[in-house]
Amino acid sequence: MAIRPWRATAIQMRSERATQAADAAAARAVIAGNLDRLIRLIETASASSAKPDLVVFPEFALQGPPLGRPVAEWIDWACATIPGPLTEPLQALARRQRIYIAGNLFEAPPEWPGRYFNSSFLIDRNGEVILNYRRVNTAAFPSVHDFMTDYLAVTPSDQVFPVADTELGRLALIPCGEINVPEVARCMMMQGAEVILHPTNSKFTVGQEAAKVARAAENMCYLISANVAGPIGFSPDNSILGGRSHILDHFGDTVAFEEEAGEGVGVTGLIDIERLRADRRADTGTHNPLLRARFEMYRPFYGAAEFYPPDQFLTVPMAGEQDTRTAVEMARANLERQRVLEPLTNA
Repeated sequence: MAIRPWRATAIQMRSERATQAADAAAARAVIAGNLDRLIRLIETASASSAKPDLVVFPEFALQGPPLGRPVAEWIDWACATIPGPLTEPLQALARRQRIYIAGNLFEAPPEWPGRYFNSSFLIDRNGEVILNYRRVNTAAFPSVHDFMTDYLAVTPSDQVFPVADTELGRLALIPCGEINVPEVARCMMMQGAEVILHPTNSKFTVGQEAAKVARAAENMCYLISANVAGPIGFSPDNSILGGRSHILDHFGDTVAFEEEAGEGVGVTGLIDIERLRADRRADTGTHNPLLRARFEMYRPFYGAAEFYPPDQFLTVPMAGEQDTRTAVEMARANLERQRVLEPLTNA
């Protein structure tokens, strides 16, 4: 059955940081306030003449980032399960408004005690959580790569970089700076992803803005990027602003964009999956980066690539960001061996 064009809206919202609260109880109050704000904005979008079928809200929107807070303390102060107490009001809202809701929160699943994840999730019109992607490429936060052997042993391969097959098309989620890692979007495209939902919480950089365009165009996917309004999470003094929520089509062309960092629901546009599917089939040479792709040529190089070491916290979870220093040094040494980095020489 053909999919009629549907409307997506990026929810550009302000977010307070739970980590800057006085204690765990105050942190939970901050999170509750952020959740209330988000629900009001989604209700506003749903009441408009351009009611969306799907909304995306920013990374860190509910909790803010931990800003160096130890893992165990951050789990106690701010983290939740998916589904859980932070998704349940959104699930009820999705059922009530008959919309899809996509976003991000810090998840602490009971099956992985002592660990939390930067997780991005999708709720369908029936209020069901149908997708949960646990971010792989992190800097300050734990990653499933930190205990990759155990994680992959119990996680189905199609749930490592998951794609949801829905009435709107095949949808995937990539948070914030991970849009800079081409392999993540590639793995999702190879499983059929047609729309990349991008909850982000980021300052302006030329590289990341270019990465959004590149990921959309090189994978022939729509991209719906919702950034934070006001200051970004990694700006404790509130001096660095967000903004630049963006919807791009499968050629990387702009559908909707907001440069300023004000709060609102004005970044909205139509997603035409049938046009995307027709364009993916068209033999237009290198203007179609999928039809004539030669992925087999790259396999030996990826197979030989061993840079950032997996399983660094296989048996004992990461306690804090400082624990990653050894892994970073190992990655640096591996990159030097491959001449990606030039070794330091004594002056």
